[in-house]
Amino acid sequence: MNLQQRTLHVAAILAMAIAIPALAQAPQPTAGASAAHNASIPDFFGIWVHPFLGFDNPESGPGPVRNKSRMRNGASNFDQLVGDYSNPILKPHAAEIVKKMGEISLSGRAFPDPDNQCMAQPVPYIFWNFEIQMIQQPDKITILYHHDHDYRQIRLNSRHPDKVTPSVHGDSIGWYEGDTLVIDTVGVKVGKYTTLDRFGTPYSDKLHIVERYKLIDYEAAKDGQDRAAKEWNRVPAYTVDQNYRGKGLQLEFTVEDEGVFTMPWKALITYRRAPHTGWEEFVCAENLGHYNTGKEYYSDMNAKGPYAEKPDF
Repeated sequence: MNLQQRTLHVAAILAMAIAIPALAQAPQPTAGASAAHNASIPDFFGIWVHPFLGFDNPESGPGPVRNKSRMRNGASNFDQLVGDYSNPILKPHAAEIVKKMGEISLSGRAFPDPDNQCMAQPVPYIFWNFEIQMIQQPDKITILYHHDHDYRQIRLNSRHPDKVTPSVHGDSIGWYEGDTLVIDTVGVKVGKYTTLDRFGTPYSDKLHIVERYKLIDYEAAKDGQDRAAKEWNRVPAYTVDQNYRGKGLQLEFTVEDEGVFTMPWKALITYRRAPHTGWEEFVCAENLGHYNTGKEYYSDMNAKGPYAEKPDF
C-alpha cells in the first residue's frame, strides 16, 4: 500500500468513526508518558491477526479461566466451553456461574454471550477478535475489530471523569510509556448477556482493565503464537503472513474486579501480520438465533430474531 492509498484508507475509516469529545481536564499524570508528536512512538499501523478463540496464558502468575474440556492434542475444545471453576482467581459466586455455564455447554447447548447474541462486546471479552487495526492520532487511539464492525476509542493523556457513565466498552484513557501504549479502562456496563470471556465468567461494576501494547521481535511473536496454539487450536480461516519477518504486536492485559475475583490476573494476546490489507464484511443481526428457525436458541426459545416477512425488493 503506497502513501496515498494508506492516507485514503485511514481517512475512510475515520469518516465512519463517531467522535468522542475530550474531557476538559488535565492529562493523566504518568511517568514517562510521551507527547503524541514524539518520534519514538511505536507505529501499530496494519492488520494484526491472533488466530485463536481465547486468551493466552501469562508466562507466570495468576491467569484467566481455562477450558476443562480438551481435544486429544490437549488444546481447548471449541465445541465445549467448560470453564475451570476451580481457578483460585474466582470468588465462590463467580465460580458457581462459570460452573453453570459449563454444564449448559456439556449438555450440547450454547449459553448466551455477547458474540452469539450479536451484541456489542465489552472489554476484555472483545479481545477474542481474530483481527484488529489501530489508528493512532495525537489525541486518541481508535481500535477496529473485525467482528461486527465493532470499535473502541481511547482518549490520550486525559483522565477518567469523576462519575463514569457505564458503557459497553467502558471509559478508556491511554498514554505512551516509551515503546508501550498503555490503556486504562473502567465503567464497563454490566448487562443481561455480558461476560468477561468465552466461559461465561461474570464481572461487576468494579471491573478495571489495564492493557499494554508493544511491538516485539518476529521470533518472540512466533513463539508467543506457538504457545497460544497449545491452549487454543488455530482457526484456519485466519492466517498470518508467512513471508513477513517484521515485528509482531503483543497485548498484555491485567484484570481487577473485587466484586468477582480474589486477586488481579493477567493474560496475553500475541498478534502477527495478516496476509491481506482489507477486511471482508462480517456482521450479524442482533438476537438472530438459529439460522433455520429465526428464533433465539439460548435462554428465550420463543423470542424471534429480526426477519423480513417479505423481500424488500
